[in-house]
Amino acid sequence: MVDNALCKERKATRRPFVLAAVILAMFMGAIEATIVSTAMPAIVADLGGFSLYSWVFSAYLLMNAATVLIYGKLSDIFGRKPVLIIGILIFLVGSFLCGLAGSMEQLIFFRLLQGLGAGAVMPIATTIVGDIYTKEERARVQGYLSSVWGISAVTGPALGGLLVEFVSWRFVFWINLPLGLLAIAGLLLFLHESIEKKKPEIDFAGTFVFLVSISCLMFLLVEGGSKFPWLSGPSALLFAAAAVAFILFIWIERRAASPMMPFSLWKVRSILIANIVSLTTGVMLIGISSFLPTYVQGIMGESATVAGFTLTAMSIGWPIASTLSGKLLLSIGYRKTTMLGGVSLILGSALFVFMSAESGPWWAAVSSFFVGVGMGLTSTAFIVSIQNSVQWDQRGAATAANMFMRNLGNTVGAALLGGVLNSRLQAFLQSQPNEDVQSLSVDSINELLGGEGHRLSSEMFHTLQEGLAGSLHAVYVVVFIFAVFSFLFLLLLKKGE
Repeated sequence: MVDNALCKERKATRRPFVLAAVILAMFMGAIEATIVSTAMPAIVADLGGFSLYSWVFSAYLLMNAATVLIYGKLSDIFGRKPVLIIGILIFLVGSFLCGLAGSMEQLIFFRLLQGLGAGAVMPIATTIVGDIYTKEERARVQGYLSSVWGISAVTGPALGGLLVEFVSWRFVFWINLPLGLLAIAGLLLFLHESIEKKKPEIDFAGTFVFLVSISCLMFLLVEGGSKFPWLSGPSALLFAAAAVAFILFIWIERRAASPMMPFSLWKVRSILIANIVSLTTGVMLIGISSFLPTYVQGIMGESATVAGFTLTAMSIGWPIASTLSGKLLLSIGYRKTTMLGGVSLILGSALFVFMSAESGPWWAAVSSFFVGVGMGLTSTAFIVSIQNSVQWDQRGAATAANMFMRNLGNTVGAALLGGVLNSRLQAFLQSQPNEDVQSLSVDSINELLGGEGHRLSSEMFHTLQEGLAGSLHAVYVVVFIFAVFSFLFLLLLKKGE
């Protein structure tokens, strides 16, 4: 039976054009996830500050994670269209300013602004599809949507590499501008909602304490073991602040009239597991997309274009699996579909663990492909299951909650894995017997990635490569551990689901 709101919308809304606008909006998210990663070695070479590498991702993801639930709630109150358009506009302003950045610190600040707008794009675009299609159509259309998103993302790494090599890294941000404007035009012209506006009840207190908690945790994970020891006063203070703020967040959410995180939705077993696995796969996704180009360029010695193509393999596996996921959900069920995805995630991450400089870019590409297949199978199944479990007035919040958990995984992952990279690299350099090598720092990687390794002695160059390779290997071990956790959680789904 079709929702009343759905019936009203279908009378006026032109679904093919709205779907096209949604695809454009999600396309921005697709290239944002890959094109910036491909450009990061060039950005570091130009602006310096390799020690701040992970903050370029963490700043964006922090604001994304902090606002995604608010946007989901606002869309349930004011409708999807106005909230999504405002989010896209903020995202475009941030993208434009990122392209003008003159230092790593400026880029990180503008990425905060970009993330503020990005919080609206992915969850509300996905929710719109859930609104304008029936339950029977959602599995097929969400599969197509993920497929189109993935196919669009194929161009991201390749385009990023080409822009870096032949134009400028700044255009990896400016390419969002025409896409976003076209998406806004499509939404304005063809999406017509019929909603009952409610008095806005925004959980500002919950949002604030969550932001404090995640910021303290991120700072601890990125700088711990590098700027200050893990067992030290600053580490203890940051951990205590994060824990207290998170406990306060839960306390506020349980008493808020309109909570940022509706914990009642988590009582449904399939939604609970989907959200937990979205967290763990979010850590995996950011670990691969953020650091693979650095490995391919810094360790394998390949160009930015080749590094981009290794990430493109993930974007090929994702849409193929998303299309399959929509069909498998109807034939073998939710549990078996997600289990297949979990196996693929383990296989792909295991291949990364065994990757070496001699493996070559094809090994990296195959590893990325299997991770993409795992992401496609699980993410599409999660979204369809969640949207089928709730009514229209909760669909925005429920979809946003799942996106929130993946964004939170991205955020924590960027900080955690960036911290692992920095601390392992610094420890390696300090352990070297040569005093000249000991004088190197994490930021010395700037020269390695900027093609200026000829300025270093042969010993220093190879030592930096060895240190970076070992540090990135540690990152991929952590990614593999999260893949195993994802699979173990999927085993908890009830048989027959």
